[in-house]
Amino acid sequence: MKGLAIGIGVYNAMLWRTSIALVLAALLFMWRRDPWPHPSNIRLHIWRGAVTAVMAYLFFWALVYVPLAEAIGLSFIAPLIAMYLAAVLLGETIGKQAVWASIIGFSGALVILGGKLTGDYDADVALGMGAIFLSALLYAYNLILQRQQAVLASPIEIVFFQNATVVIIYWTFSPFWAVVPEIELLPNLLAAAVLGLFSMAMLSWAYARAEASTLIPVEYTAFIWAGLFGWIVFDETVTLATLAGTALIVVGCLVAARQDPQHIDHVETTAV
Repeated sequence: MKGLAIGIGVYNAMLWRTSIALVLAALLFMWRRDPWPHPSNIRLHIWRGAVTAVMAYLFFWALVYVPLAEAIGLSFIAPLIAMYLAAVLLGETIGKQAVWASIIGFSGALVILGGKLTGDYDADVALGMGAIFLSALLYAYNLILQRQQAVLASPIEIVFFQNATVVIIYWTFSPFWAVVPEIELLPNLLAAAVLGLFSMAMLSWAYARAEASTLIPVEYTAFIWAGLFGWIVFDETVTLATLAGTALIVVGCLVAARQDPQHIDHVETTAV
């Protein structure tokens, strides 16, 4: 997606990738023959799809200017933000351990920011970092909506309606921004769509079969892959500030996850 966003722009990368994903999700939805959801469920799907459309656009726009490892590292603060949103929107209680976790995590984000914005830097980089923070905030809210959806709909239903909503929103702007991509880009667009659907399905499958506290450390390997692929494909380097800041964010999220067993289903642990 970073390569596509650089090559054809974020909007067109998202438009065509999500359009392909919708076709695949529609085929799965029809194959499963799930019943048509209740109107209240559809409203929730549409609302989460709208949030996702903005969230994803901001994140992939930021990737054009910010190295993969730093973008992924900063995005790890989303589960910590979700703790406070869960308290406000779902009435969940925030314990002292969770408060300390959030302090550690946000300290890590500041370390990454400080390392990136010290000295000479492009103004677009600062805007990209801001976009990642805003995207993380929306993603945290997205986790709350995801939890509400999980008890109402199947993963296939969620994927179908979410992609349908995003596609409708993006196609609204097509008269102004849409450009038909070159045929050579079709394999990359198809790969991005398939990987997106596959990863979402695998995460749903995994969290249905193992405790979140067990899976959280595995998910943080995303930083390793982001650093590796950023280095191989885009010649990006991982700075010491990025490593230190990401380590603090990861520690904060792990501290939040290691709460009492009765809190194991909280948003910050189940959604990470």
